[in-house]
Amino acid sequence: QVQLVQSGGGSVQVGGSLTLSCTASKAINRGNMMCMGWFRQAPGKGRVGLSALYTASGNIYYVRSVEGRFTVSRDNDDYTLHLQMNNLNPENTPMYYCAAGLCYRGCEVSESYAYWGQGTQVTVST
Repeated sequence: QVQLVQSGGGSVQVGGSLTLSCTASKAINRGNMMCMGWFRQAPGKGRVGLSALYTASGNIYYVRSVEGRFTVSRDNDDYTLHLQMNNLNPENTPMYYCAAGLCYRGCEVSESYAYWGQGTQVTVST
């Protein structure tokens, strides 16, 4: 089983920035057709995708709500993923999760993700 461990998070004031990190214990399928993504989940709600990374090509896609504010990066030649979040607001307060899976149906499809990090709480204060 692939283990994903998240770090970072915490509290930040409105308009501030925060960076989350996620490390996978090993590659899925030797990295072939592997996806890594970021999701967030508000209390009582389902998880919503924020970004998708095709690890082989390095292509990254963002949902429109975070485009231009959130930036995904990956350490070279490993499976450590980062999410830099800028201009945060209270709507960004929910838990954040990193995830990994295989991209047979596309990394933009939430059903592609089978492995999940433990979650990181982000609190944005006014």
